[in-house]
Amino acid sequence: MRVIGLISGTSFDAIEAAAADFHLDGEELRCTLLGATSRPFPGNVRERIAAALPPAVTTLAETCKLDTHIGQAFGELAAAVDASLCHGSAELICSHGQTVYHWVEDGRALGTLQLGQAAWIAERTGLPVVSDTRVRDLTVGGQGAPLVSVLDVLLLGDPNGAARAALNLGGIANMTAVLPDGPPVAYDIGPANALIDAAVRHFSGGVEQFDRDGRRASRGRVHQALLDRLLDEPYYRQAPPKTTGKELFNLRYLQERAGSFNVAPDDLVATVTALTVETVAQQVGRLAVEEVFVSGGGSRNGTLMGWLRDRLPGRVVLRSSADLGVPESAKEALAFALIGFLTTMGLPATVPSCTGGSRAVILGSLTPGRGPLRLPRPAATAPRRLVLGTPG
Repeated sequence: MRVIGLISGTSFDAIEAAAADFHLDGEELRCTLLGATSRPFPGNVRERIAAALPPAVTTLAETCKLDTHIGQAFGELAAAVDASLCHGSAELICSHGQTVYHWVEDGRALGTLQLGQAAWIAERTGLPVVSDTRVRDLTVGGQGAPLVSVLDVLLLGDPNGAARAALNLGGIANMTAVLPDGPPVAYDIGPANALIDAAVRHFSGGVEQFDRDGRRASRGRVHQALLDRLLDEPYYRQAPPKTTGKELFNLRYLQERAGSFNVAPDDLVATVTALTVETVAQQVGRLAVEEVFVSGGGSRNGTLMGWLRDRLPGRVVLRSSADLGVPESAKEALAFALIGFLTTMGLPATVPSCTGGSRAVILGSLTPGRGPLRLPRPAATAPRRLVLGTPG
């Protein structure tokens, strides 16, 4: 089955898309990545998403309009990917949409909202669409995240005596670890780019959206007292599974904690970069991970990656997700292509030890395409092995 996966992450800097061909044979899943691409949101949609996110106040009218505009943008990209990467042969789309709120109280996820109306995608492409993928996990006590763990566990495979981890450095840092002496675990560590981006946008008046290659951080000096205050965040002391987002880690949060300090702009960027490094390193050490495969936008921040290499123990090998066969920029979109495939096969797409759910569940809602909805025969067995192939 040829599936297109779509996602806009917590940095909402672009819509990411990946196309893949899946074939399930017993417990072995063969996956051929046909390609991946990204496209910025059109017009002022990105700015409107930023203006609507917590701690900002928005309206139901603006929420409705964003739901339409995001869905239309996703549909345009899906149609382009079907034409260019699948040559018109795509059979299914799975859209994560854009998370605008993730409701967590006392460590429990109670609700989640992703915008990007699937009907626009289905109408533009003519294909069925799996969407609204997170909420089902919440109904069985899960965090609804990190859903990428279903792909990570298959990619990382058998640890063979050594703990291995997949680390995604998006707006939020999340990690999936396979361990030799227990089930896999996954959770949101804390901010990766969220506070870095917020500081850069604020100090540049919106001219710069992120710290390109970590240049600002490299010019700055870490303010140790402020870093200590940031590290005192209660979220870091919560036991996993756990999730977080820009509901917590946003510009107002940073301003409140930095307000009593006189910190120069580049020093603040350096300090929140050091925060990402320190919180990630602590969790790698806590799980005694020996091999870490990195993906996401933060993997392209040379300063962040250099500081992380210096901070981790010498025994820890830092590698790219490309070494597992998945380009750094494609992994999350591929994960949602996989989720869509599993859903249509009648198979769960969650790992309970990773999301915290009481059981594995089938994810998402299904919007038909233009033709009759024909689902494949349900699979009897969930995949336990992943074999990656190349087109041709």
